[in-house]
Amino acid sequence: MELHSLTKPVPDPDACVVVIDDDTEFRDSLERLLRSAGLHARAFASIAEFVSSEPPDSPTCLVLDVRMPGRSGLEFQRDLAAAGETLPIVFITGHGDIPMTVQAMKAGAIEFLTKPFRDQELLDAVNVGLSRDRARRENQQSLGALKARFEELTPRERAILIQVVQGRLNKQIAGDLGITETTVKVHRSNMMHKIEAASLPELCRMADKLNLLPKKAERP
Repeated sequence: MELHSLTKPVPDPDACVVVIDDDTEFRDSLERLLRSAGLHARAFASIAEFVSSEPPDSPTCLVLDVRMPGRSGLEFQRDLAAAGETLPIVFITGHGDIPMTVQAMKAGAIEFLTKPFRDQELLDAVNVGLSRDRARRENQQSLGALKARFEELTPRERAILIQVVQGRLNKQIAGDLGITETTVKVHRSNMMHKIEAASLPELCRMADKLNLLPKKAERP
């Protein structure tokens, strides 16, 4: 690798690039490269060493050697998928092959780089991974906040929300629930305010994120 003519990304002070490679010299050079580009890096000699450490609580991208003593990079990718973890991975290897590359990419890897590779190739792939993980974390936080707001609704407000997003009119909802249309309007207004929906389309999107509506059966 060459440490010159790099296009430096806008650094994210909270982002973390985790390098896992059993080659000490190469691992150190990767760590220096990432730090020269303004990225926070943590380096590990093995997957076991990384797993036993405190995981980063920030947007993260793994730079992972394919073949190492113990668990291989591809095996660790499968472990993460089985655990429901979606950390973006940039694979690096000195002896990759097409089937190995296809396997990694099909499983969601950001990039599969064969040594020697250009520094900018690695930095570009890492920044794609960090952007993807940043978006995932923001979506998770947004969904968590939405769930918390939904939990604040009363049972009556939740029932009205579901009927509203199903396209039911206030008059129909009142008849179904055995209350007056005026009462429905009051509950509906309170519900929209609590869940912070400014419009019916926005409320429908929220309901979809919360999986409140039954999925339509697929035609055979």
